[in-house]
Amino acid sequence: MTRTMKTRTSGSKEGKATDSASRLIDARIKELGDWRGEMLAKVRTLIKQADPSVVEDWKWRGVPVWYHDGIICTGETYKSVVKLTFARGASLEDPTGLFNSSLEGNTRRAIDIHEDDRIDEKALKALIRAAVTLNKSKAQG
Repeated sequence: MTRTMKTRTSGSKEGKATDSASRLIDARIKELGDWRGEMLAKVRTLIKQADPSVVEDWKWRGVPVWYHDGIICTGETYKSVVKLTFARGASLEDPTGLFNSSLEGNTRRAIDIHEDDRIDEKALKALIRAAVTLNKSKAQG
């Protein structure tokens, strides 16, 4: 089955169409060549499983961004952490306590994933779906 993805551009020089963004994310994963690339690939797969209609973008000079009626989350890579920042994380229920970073803000929340961390896949998918639901409710209101 062939599926056509929506195209999204950010309006900036760094913004790319979805297919280009997906290729750039693929290249970033390959370029990292270590646990961070593997973790980013795993998280990306979980996001797509949780929301098959997700749209990928590439913004801010090299940050993968996942959208559905607004930003769901970003996937930044640093020396010692892969950071998933949820744009409206402060408004999401997090019953399993995945959020462990950026907890003081009024809007965003983040999950810092370190090399030996294991991801609670079920909880992450639930958080992704909750973020999509929140975005849809904001888009309709």
